[in-house]
Amino acid sequence: MRKNPSGTAVKLANDILSVNHDYSRWCIDEPSDHTLYIKVTREGEVNGIHSVMAESPADKITLTHEAYNRQGFAMGAIAAAEFLIGKTGVFGMEDLF
Repeated sequence: MRKNPSGTAVKLANDILSVNHDYSRWCIDEPSDHTLYIKVTREGEVNGIHSVMAESPADKITLTHEAYNRQGFAMGAIAAAEFLIGKTGVFGMEDLF
C-alpha cells in the first residue's frame, strides 16, 4: 500500500520550501541531503495528527495539530463548497482563506 502525505503535510512542506532554501524538494521516501522528509503513518481510526519537526543533534522543536474528530474537516468542506458557488476555474485552499 502506498502511503501518500495529507494535503496538510504537502502544504506545510511547500511553505517550508518557499522560505528555507536549504531544501530543494520534499519526499516521503528515505531522507537525503537537501530534501525535506515527510514521514507518513496511517493508523486505524486516528482522525488526524500532523507534526512539523525541526531537529538538530542538540534538540528538537515540534509543532503538532491533532484533529479530535472529523467535524473540522466537514466544516472545511462546506465552507469550500459555499465559496465555490458561482465561481469557475481551479482553486486551492489558499483562495478560501
